This record gives sequence, C-alpha cells and structure tokens, in this order.
Amino acid sequence: MQISGHIEHQFREVFPSVIALLLALALLFHSPLATAQESPSAPSGDAQRATEDLNKSAPAAAPSKSEQTTESLPAALKVEEVAPGVFVHQGRYELFTPRNSGDTSNNGFIIGKDAVAVIDTGGSARVGAALLAAIRARTSLPIKYVINTHMHPDHVFGNVAFKAESPTFVGNAKLPRALSSRADRYLAINKELLGDSFAGTEIIPPTELVSNRLEIDLGDRKLLLEAHPTAHTDNDLTVLDEKTGTLFLGDLLFSRHTPALDGSIRGWLALIDKLANRQDVKLAVPGHGPASMPWPSALDAEKRYLSTVAGDVRRMIKEGKTLSEAAGTAGMSEKDAWILFNEYHARNVSAAFAELEWE
Repeated sequence: MQISGHIEHQFREVFPSVIALLLALALLFHSPLATAQESPSAPSGDAQRATEDLNKSAPAAAPSKSEQTTESLPAALKVEEVAPGVFVHQGRYELFTPRNSGDTSNNGFIIGKDAVAVIDTGGSARVGAALLAAIRARTSLPIKYVINTHMHPDHVFGNVAFKAESPTFVGNAKLPRALSSRADRYLAINKELLGDSFAGTEIIPPTELVSNRLEIDLGDRKLLLEAHPTAHTDNDLTVLDEKTGTLFLGDLLFSRHTPALDGSIRGWLALIDKLANRQDVKLAVPGHGPASMPWPSALDAEKRYLSTVAGDVRRMIKEGKTLSEAAGTAGMSEKDAWILFNEYHARNVSAAFAELEWE
C-alpha cells in the first residue's frame, strides 16, 4: 500500500522507528493491533515529543482479548455517579481508532443548583457530543464552564461540541501557548488516526486562565481549580469539588495505564508528595483508569513507578551509561505492573535521562 508524501512525513515524524511506523500504518488501515509492539528504542527531540503526544491521545489497548471492546461510540456516554452530583465517564483502554472515535480518557461533569461544569471532553467532536448527550439526559441546567486539565488531545478535542452552549472555557494559564505550539501536529496526526470520526474536531483554547487558584460557583457548590508547577506537562490543572472532596487530577494520576511523562519527573514526584498530604480530598478521579479511586492510596503505584525510573536513571548516569543503555534497562522492574509498558516506558526513561543528567 502507498501513502502520500505528506502523510508519510507526518507518521515518520511521530514514529522514528521502522516497527512503530508499521504500527501506525496498521492502525491507519484498520489492521489488528492487539499484538503490535513498538521498538523499545527511545526517540529524542521533536520526534520524541510528537510520539508522546500521539500516544497520549491514544491510550493503551488492553492486554487480553477479554478486556478489548469493539463497540462503536454510543449516542450518550455511559457515566457513573462517583459522588452526589459528580459524574465520570471512564475512557476505553484502547488505541485511537475510527471505531472508538478517540474515547480513550476519563472525563466528567459536576451539577450544581444553578449550573454545570464539565471536566475534560474526550478525543474528538463526536466524543464531546456524546458527553453532552449524557449531561442533557440528567439535567437541563446551563453548562457554565468547560475545564481542561491539560493540553493532550484525548482531553481537549471534544471541546468543540460545547461551543453552542456558550460556556467559559477554563485552563491553566500556560495551556493556550502549549496548544498553539502543537496545534498543526495534533490535528494532522489525529485526523489520520480517527478518519471520519475526527470530523468537526477543532482546537478550542481556554478563555479564562488559571495562574494559581480560581474558585467557581455552580450554585450551592464551589469548585477549586489549581494550576500546578511542571509535572505531567507544564500546564496541569486540578479540579476539586469542595462539597464532596472529589478531586479531578487529569493525567497527574494514571492507574493501570503506564504514566506518560511530557514535563518533569522531579516536578511530578514532588507534586505527588504535596497532593498526598491534602486533607480536603476524599476521592480521586484519574485521567486514565477507573472512574474513581480512594485517596491518597490512588497515588501509590504511580509514585512507585516514577521513583523507580528516576532512581535507576540517576544510578546509570553515575555509572556513565548512555541514554540507549538506560532506555533498555531502567525501570524494567515495573514492566508487569502496567498496561502498554513498551509503548510509553522508553520515552519516559529518555525524558527522565535528559532532565536528570543535568542535576
């Protein structure tokens, strides 16, 4: 099969290894991917960041056939009421495909007395529309806020479905720059992955920015929005429903799915320790994983993984090992604990190595 020069250039930018290129082509032509594996070599520079972005927008295929789903996206997303008035949709453990329309991350909404706030909107206009339908099945209150926890496509591309509701779009003060710098790449890559399912998708940046803390009121229900130092990305934002103690962490929290590092491993570990000490949180909503998790134990596995990677990389740097050597061995004790380890782990080690070698 042949692909155009433009498309081939896009995929080669994102998939620097030959095996990974074949994986992308298999996805493009709807080939089975359950057993496909990407090369463990760690890309660098723009190619590494582009690959990270793509894989962030396409979370893991489940490790066994029994965990895979082939159902197409329903008219309204299935949501779980994890606390009174707090609803969460659990994204699928799948790669981005036309069939799932980019429904691969957790998103949700909170209903107050007067209005609704949405937290993350999914990976396409179609997912956003299905989330909107789930909201409208439960309330006719106005959707006053659409909040994005960070820049990755699987969390922001559904924003466009809410434009007609005329909400205030809210994000970290660094989110507009982050989206602008990667907009062309995000749109081109994900259009190829989703095909017709990507129709109508566009990037909607925030209109209200959070530099530190912002409190919003939905009517007898206040939400605390907090911008954080660089961790998973440089534009992470958490949302706390003060009424129930439910904290939406976006991709500051991964469960089962291998964490994806697009910011600072030192910053992420420091933030985990800070968050774990909070007494106002009772329940956690991860960006990938179950709809909700107990607090603060929800953070334990992720902290162990990141600490292991950082510790192994620091040791190898002291031993004079190369990046290539580190990518093949650092953190491998964690392999059996996570889904899609081969897809994410080498890039995490590469990013950690680049950061920690200058300590």
